[in-house]
Amino acid sequence: MRTLVVGSGFVGSALAGRLARAGDEAVLASRTPPASPADGVVHAWVPLDITEDGAFGRALERVRADTVVLVHGPSDVTWCEEHPEEATHGHAEAARQVVRAAGNRRVVFISTDNVFDADAGAPDESVPPRPANAYGRAKLAAEQILAELPAVTLLRVSLIYGWEPATSTKWLNFFASCVHRLRAGERVTAPFDQWTTPVLLDDVVEVTTALARAESPPRLLHLGGPDRLSRAEWAALIAEELGASPALVTAEPRENGRYAGRPASTCLSSGLLATHPATADLAPRPVREGSRLLIDRHTSPTPRSTV
Repeated sequence: MRTLVVGSGFVGSALAGRLARAGDEAVLASRTPPASPADGVVHAWVPLDITEDGAFGRALERVRADTVVLVHGPSDVTWCEEHPEEATHGHAEAARQVVRAAGNRRVVFISTDNVFDADAGAPDESVPPRPANAYGRAKLAAEQILAELPAVTLLRVSLIYGWEPATSTKWLNFFASCVHRLRAGERVTAPFDQWTTPVLLDDVVEVTTALARAESPPRLLHLGGPDRLSRAEWAALIAEELGASPALVTAEPRENGRYAGRPASTCLSSGLLATHPATADLAPRPVREGSRLLIDRHTSPTPRSTV
C-alpha cells in the first residue's frame, strides 16, 4: 500500500513512520519540508499546497498513492479564532480539492473533538456536532465536504500528546510543554476547568494505520482516551511522574489563559472503536500509563522532589 500523508508535522511524521514499519510506502506532503525526525528516519516528501487548485491531484499522480491520510491545516485554536476565514479556507478548500481528485481511494481524515461544544459532555458518534469555535467550524466544514467520498473515514480525535523536543520551533503539545518546563524547574500554569480525554500519539497512529489498511472501515469514528481530566490535573500527574515539586503547578480559570477559546469540555467517547474488526484490539492507553511510557523512553532519571 502506498499512502500520501498530507501534513508533515507532529502527527503526520509519526504516522509515516508507523506505516513504514507496517511494510507500506508512505510519502509526506506539505508546504514546507518536515523537520529533522527525532529517530533519524527520513521519509519521502513532496511539496504541496493542498488549497491550490489541482495541486492535490498532481501530487496523487506523482506519488501514485492508493490511500490518503489528511492531517493538514491550521490547528492552533487561538490562531483560528483570530483568523476564522483563513482557518475555514485552509480546511474546507483542501477538502474540496480532495473530493475532486481522490476518486475511490481510501481517505482517512483526522478531525477534532472541537466539533462539539461543552454541553455535549463526552459525545460518542451518535451525537450531532455543534462547534463552539472557529477551529471546530472549519473542521466540521471539511468533514461535510469529505463525506461525499465513497471510501472516507472521519476520525475525530481528542487531545493528542507525545514527545517533542524542547528545541521545536512550533508550539509544543501540552504534555511535552509540561515535561520540559517542569524538568527545568519552571512553573506550569494550567486551567482547572478545561477538561479533555487525552490520547497518546502512538495510539492515534496505530488506529489511523488500521483504518487506512481496513477492508471496510467505518465512515465515522471517535478516538478519545479512557481518562477524563482537567489540564491542571494532568500537569500535576506529569509532575508526579517526573518527581518534580507539585508546587510548580498552578491551577487557574480557563478564561485567564490561552485556553479561553476552547470549550470547557473537549472530550470524546470512543463508542464504536471496539466494535470494528480493524480497531477492536486498539484501546487507547490511560494518561498515567502513556505519560510514564514517554518519560521512561525520552528522559534520564530526575531526582525526586522532597517538597
